[in-house]
Amino acid sequence: MQATITLEYPDAKTANAVAKAVSPDNLNTPTGLKVNTVRDNCKVVTDITCEGKLATFTATIDDLLFSALTAEKTLQAIRQQKQTRTINP
Repeated sequence: MQATITLEYPDAKTANAVAKAVSPDNLNTPTGLKVNTVRDNCKVVTDITCEGKLATFTATIDDLLFSALTAEKTLQAIRQQKQTRTINP
């Protein structure tokens, strides 16, 4: 089984932060599972190859998307906090 997940962001800085946040998933994968994440300008592209069970494949995709969502929410919270500090020093 193979999948390519592409997430697009408004700028390369955001894409880079998300790619770095989800890249630990590339390490220490079980035998038969390969995960590779790269940033391509304003996109985060993850290739997943699984020679094992469908459950492993879908769990890996779920983990990737959850990690990306968590990174996005964290970046949004940081940006809001910075805006608040700028407006109300």
